[in-house]
Amino acid sequence: MALNTNNVNTLELKNNISPPAYSERRHTIIWVNVIVGSIMHLIALYGLFLVFTKAHYLTSLQIVILYVVGEVGITAGLHRLWTHRAYKAKWPLRLILMISSTLAFQGTIYQWSRDHRVHHKHSDTIADPHNINNGFFFAHYGWLMCKKYPEVTEKGALIDMDDILNDPIAQFQRKHIRSLVTLLAVILPTIIPMILWKESFICSFSVNMFRYFFNLHLTLCVNSVAHILGNKPYNKNIHPVENKLLSFFVMGEAFHNYHHSFPWDYKTAELGGSTFNISALIIEQCAKIGWAYDLKTTSPAMVKNRCLKSGDGSHQIWGWGDKDQSPEDLKEATITYRKVNK
Repeated sequence: MALNTNNVNTLELKNNISPPAYSERRHTIIWVNVIVGSIMHLIALYGLFLVFTKAHYLTSLQIVILYVVGEVGITAGLHRLWTHRAYKAKWPLRLILMISSTLAFQGTIYQWSRDHRVHHKHSDTIADPHNINNGFFFAHYGWLMCKKYPEVTEKGALIDMDDILNDPIAQFQRKHIRSLVTLLAVILPTIIPMILWKESFICSFSVNMFRYFFNLHLTLCVNSVAHILGNKPYNKNIHPVENKLLSFFVMGEAFHNYHHSFPWDYKTAELGGSTFNISALIIEQCAKIGWAYDLKTTSPAMVKNRCLKSGDGSHQIWGWGDKDQSPEDLKEATITYRKVNK
């Protein structure tokens, strides 16, 4: 499918003005991604079948543990720490989160953060990597099967990524990503059941693939479900919604109307650590032992003011320190567990 580049407003891109919400241009399908993705999904479905028919109970227990570990790497690591800088972390916590996010493999810290920052800066426009205006399937999984619109690439080049480039742990992962993913996400989860409780290779590998795609599709549901199904108590003029049920499975990430209103908040929601926001609970516990600090949140007054405005004044920023963050937001935000001794 050829990409029609008519009506691309390059002047608009250079001036960093958000492009329109929808484009009539067709997407260029990356057929290798489609074919390989389809095959791997079939293996994952077979793995789900084996969970209920043949797999050792310890194999099933392992994928539950790995699902939780990987999800924390995505939520507390890739999303709240590296993308939004909602808090700061000492190197032991950053190392753990790097390993756990690699286990869930959804790209490098650099790639994930850049794409998600672009998503916030130009949410639900043609420069959004997973624009919901292109349909539910595109926002959920189709965007991974297609070449990015030129607007997405050009807007991504304008995002400040110096913080990620200056993080030695993030750069180590970026340099060795293939080896790390092969070892942490594929080899170890497959051979451990084979060695310790004599699971077959086919069963162990297939069940692990189910674990991987379960993690992946839960994350993708935030791009799709959490942009459609739910309410909008903070900003009625944007697509992101609040979806409590989904938040339970993604550890607090689907309070999405709040998150797009206050993307620097380490809780990504009004409620802190709880059953529906396990990631916030983990960050708070890490703060108590000194591994996490400068936790940024939003004052009740600011939340109330935003609700009373019924969606007026939405902040199209990617997180703390964005050049478009208003002085009001910088002043009103609350920082807890501030580090005293450098």
